[in-house]
Amino acid sequence: MAAQQRLKAAVIGLGRMGSTFEDEIGPYGRWQGPHAHAACYRAVEQVELVAGSDPHAGQGAAFAARWGLDAGHIYTDYREMLERERPDIVSIATSTRPRERILLDVVERGAGVQAIWAEKPIAMSLEEGDRMVAACREAGIVLAVGASRCWDATYNRMRELIELGEIGQPLQVIALGQSNLSHMGSHLLTLLAYLAGGKCQWAFGQMESDEQAASDDDLRGNGFLQFDNGVQAFVRATPCGAAEWEFDVIGTEGRVRAIADGEEVEFWKRLPATLPGRGREAARLVFPRPQRIETANVRTVRDILACLTSGKKPICDGEDALHALEIAIAMRESHRRGGQRVALPLADRSLRMNAAETLQGDVPVAVRRAAQA
Repeated sequence: MAAQQRLKAAVIGLGRMGSTFEDEIGPYGRWQGPHAHAACYRAVEQVELVAGSDPHAGQGAAFAARWGLDAGHIYTDYREMLERERPDIVSIATSTRPRERILLDVVERGAGVQAIWAEKPIAMSLEEGDRMVAACREAGIVLAVGASRCWDATYNRMRELIELGEIGQPLQVIALGQSNLSHMGSHLLTLLAYLAGGKCQWAFGQMESDEQAASDDDLRGNGFLQFDNGVQAFVRATPCGAAEWEFDVIGTEGRVRAIADGEEVEFWKRLPATLPGRGREAARLVFPRPQRIETANVRTVRDILACLTSGKKPICDGEDALHALEIAIAMRESHRRGGQRVALPLADRSLRMNAAETLQGDVPVAVRRAAQA
């Protein structure tokens, strides 16, 4: 039997997330490689990295050298790349501002494209996100959005324990992580919703200041959320001290708590007491960590392949990423309205939050640094 033909992958945006993320991480960092899109495609045997596109020639040349691609497969115009290379999977690893335009072009011009892996946050406004999700749905294209913690094996195992009923009925999710609500907050809010297992119905929010809340720029804040399955949640994206990047899911019969972004996980259950007359007591059990742990973004690529063969949805798809942006905006709107409860979905789809990474302009960080050297 002939070997199955590999799917062709191409990357738009050849900077940090597209290519060089691993250069920032030491040998013991939790987010060490493979993590950049190109590295993850190279790590999955069913995929072939065939091309890249970036308007900055220096980034294109560096990408070609790093990944062993001929210069003829590096493009300054992604539309030409789509036409000539006809990839099956396209990564959009650009900053947020041009992401909608690029995605819609990929859907329209990318004949043969089966899946898009876009970086987070999905968009700057709700109406942009709506158009992106609708375009992929209508074209039958799988859309995965890179809130990578949703593919992290530790958090996936936490969700499996919850679904198996190991902590009883989930009651509360607590998410702690200092971050701007759209930029890094997209990680915080997508994972919170993933662990809660539902959709947010309404939100209260308190931002760091009235002045910041009056702007459409990305900001930090705290919020209380109600989900449609009865789960309540508290999110703190303001300074958290030593409780940075913690996720605690409390149920009627137990809890599972990730500490220091999953470096340690506590798993507690209410079990019959060992002493007479004591009823049921909380006992700490061994958290069953997965035996084979690949990086979250390699798992993203494998999940995309599973979606193409089975028809399932990605763990974090376009709707999930858009929901996280909507929660962030609802929290800010609650502050703007004097602490009123804000219902989701939001009727005004023109509402926006300018992701933090765009506030310094659209020139990639690596290009700015090179110009200053």
